[in-house]
Amino acid sequence: MSELQYNQVAKIKVFGIGGAGCNAINRMVEDELKGVEFFVANTDLQVLNISPCKNKIILGRSTTKGLGAGANPEIGLKAALESEEDIKAALKGADMVFLTAGLGGGTGTGAAPLFAKLAHEMGILTIGIVTKPFSFEGKKRMDQALAGLENLSQYTDSLIIVSNNQLLEAIGRIPFMEAFREADNVLRQGVQTITDLIAVPAVINLDFADVRTVMEAQGTALIGIGMSQGENKAHEAAAKAITSPLLEAHIRGAKKAIVNVTGGQNINLMDADDAVRFIREAAGGEVDIIFGVAINESLGDNIIVTVIATGFDLPKENITTRPTVEATKLVNDPSTIDKFVPKEDDADDSSIPGFFKSRG
Repeated sequence: MSELQYNQVAKIKVFGIGGAGCNAINRMVEDELKGVEFFVANTDLQVLNISPCKNKIILGRSTTKGLGAGANPEIGLKAALESEEDIKAALKGADMVFLTAGLGGGTGTGAAPLFAKLAHEMGILTIGIVTKPFSFEGKKRMDQALAGLENLSQYTDSLIIVSNNQLLEAIGRIPFMEAFREADNVLRQGVQTITDLIAVPAVINLDFADVRTVMEAQGTALIGIGMSQGENKAHEAAAKAITSPLLEAHIRGAKKAIVNVTGGQNINLMDADDAVRFIREAAGGEVDIIFGVAINESLGDNIIVTVIATGFDLPKENITTRPTVEATKLVNDPSTIDKFVPKEDDADDSSIPGFFKSRG
């Protein structure tokens, strides 16, 4: 198998925040994902100590004493505020950051919006890749996840949302540890999809500027990968790429997209044209597409179509305008913390096993 070459043309940092985020980073480190620098951030010192990631941020030494946020997003936010200077130092120098977290618990839900806010203020392209809880984790956890999602969406350029419930439907009856590992793998795949587009040289090359054009200030994003072979391989691979059952977005209505087609030595421009035509039609025709073509000899007759689509949430006249961030909103607005706190009449999640609660 030929070895893929990597070009380091943009400084990309990936942060795992909270239990699920740290688990996703651990998987990326173990898989030797190239072209990025990894960081794990948590209020739980034990989780940080067992991580193979070398860059570690202890959130809220005084706030939590290294014992976690107790599934309380308010504590997660306070811990992050205490460690704000450490977060800024870790973000410094990045052109692009990914923030991975599992929403619904304490640290990821509470701290991730502050990471996004600080990165945004530093002019860094900021991409969130987050999971929403399984339904069996309880109403309170889902309410917290939705509040965290609202806060995070204010400061990320693009936000990729993975539904654990849809993951469960897709993978069927498997042990719950494997289910959580699958969720972590989806986060890893989202990061790798984008970093490979930037870092791996190609025949028709895509670069960081292309990714910024498609993902800056665009709201909800869709990322998909499809592989196929045979007579209609480009069409079939493109269809698989945009029909992932795991993502809470659909290609219809997208305003911008990157389509990258990778194949063996026999790949031709008709393959790329077929894939782009299919994506354009599926999106509804009014989509600006940047496309690339890469060769990977190990694929043989297979073809891989990668799609990043954005702009679902935005009116046409505003899709190129980067939103203004109020510098003190997250920190000083009491309503921000109020959004994290469920109403008193919300269902109690005390019946949820501690393992699930530890993933905040």
